[in-house]
Amino acid sequence: MSVPHQENVDDAPEMLDADDALEEVEDAEGDIAMDSDDEQEEINLQNDSVAYFDAHKDSVFTIAQHPTLPSLIATGGSEGEGDDAPGKGYIFDTSPVVSRPVLPASYNADPSAAQQRSFELNSLFTIEGHSDSISALAFTLPRGECLVSAGMDGRLRAYQLAIDARNKASFNFVGETREVEEIHWLAPCPSEKYPNTIALGAKDGSVWVYTIDASDSSNPLQIVQTYFLHTGECTAGSWSPDGTFLATVSDDGSLLVWDVWGEAAARGLTHENGQTVVNLGMADQRFAVEGGLYSVAIDPKTSFVAVGGAGGAIKIVGLPRLGVDSQPMSSKQSKTKAKGADAGGSQGGSILADLQTQGDGIETLSFSPTNPLLAAGSVDGSVAVYDTSRRFAVRRHIREAHEDYSVVKVDWVRGLGDGWLLTSCGMDGVVRRWDMRGAAGTKESSMTKEWKGHRGDGEGGGVLGFVQGSTGERIVTAGDDGLVLVFEA
Repeated sequence: MSVPHQENVDDAPEMLDADDALEEVEDAEGDIAMDSDDEQEEINLQNDSVAYFDAHKDSVFTIAQHPTLPSLIATGGSEGEGDDAPGKGYIFDTSPVVSRPVLPASYNADPSAAQQRSFELNSLFTIEGHSDSISALAFTLPRGECLVSAGMDGRLRAYQLAIDARNKASFNFVGETREVEEIHWLAPCPSEKYPNTIALGAKDGSVWVYTIDASDSSNPLQIVQTYFLHTGECTAGSWSPDGTFLATVSDDGSLLVWDVWGEAAARGLTHENGQTVVNLGMADQRFAVEGGLYSVAIDPKTSFVAVGGAGGAIKIVGLPRLGVDSQPMSSKQSKTKAKGADAGGSQGGSILADLQTQGDGIETLSFSPTNPLLAAGSVDGSVAVYDTSRRFAVRRHIREAHEDYSVVKVDWVRGLGDGWLLTSCGMDGVVRRWDMRGAAGTKESSMTKEWKGHRGDGEGGGVLGFVQGSTGERIVTAGDDGLVLVFEA
């Protein structure tokens, strides 16, 4: 049979011959099932928690723990009932959770069995009233008399805690204020002299300090101080352990340490602005961090402050000492000292160390409460620990602490391990605990335990924060997957 338009035969689509279409090809080995989906399912099902709270309908951005009643937990996130998904939070009690008995390895290896044994927690109170995500929560110190919530809507809302005769907790709304567009963080002042005081940092760079007075119905949230020296977003803040100073950092690369209560000013140790004892920024090339600063912590003795920023940079800056023997200086002496690095002869403002161990932004910093150790968590997935007694020498660098996923938080355990144990969480959805005794060690030799249960590995999950009380025996997590899980050490 002739083929019409022979000159265009190469342009015609290829057809399978009828005889070939009927031919069957035998597979000697049989069909091989794809196991990638099953493997991923097994990872998703693994749950090491002893309890869970799943009332959130979206990401849990923040978590707070009562300072004297550690079973009382507050969480907040982006989920809400309106079309614009206003922020919402919850308070629940973990005390009904019974410790899980030690089980044989074969049982623990069965993720579905572990899932069945997890205890469901119920809400005691719902945190409402925000028109955007709840970005931060904090119980006031030292007794946790109030809970404060902050939102991306700029609202600061306060609730008073009451405990009845049956030891049942209840919360009553005290009041709210809205002075800024968006709040990034909250930090409760630890000083017993100034109870129920809270500091916040805002998107516009401002820093506010409030005292909560539930007995004053006309003005329950009282402004103590307001600061406006940052020119970029205020990204993090930390009080000194004695509550004397408040250190804040910004994405404009500045570090400001505020003399909130005027104790340094009384000794002539503040800068000419009368507000700060440390004022460093991009203008000082020794301090400059291109890309900004995003984490800050003050050591237990209030001797120096550590700041972390873009590119893995960490700067250590000295703080002035406010000893009883300090003598007030004349105005001329004060100005001379303020211009130099060594305010009052106490290294206030001196750059003590410039560290660059990790390869990406420093998201979190934490000082050990009992040992001369500083821990840093990085976007590159690593955890570095420095010995502050040896000129900040690197004691441990765990390069793949959370694989290639950002480390969100590091925090030293106070009640176990004599201050050598460190807990970390990351966007891989895993919480890990490390033993930093010894001068060297790999990830495998340093890690004492890990807990899984959240989605991670870039699958819309990750752990955005955790609390571990004063003992570290229970860890409660805030998940990007909307789950709150309770793990036992």
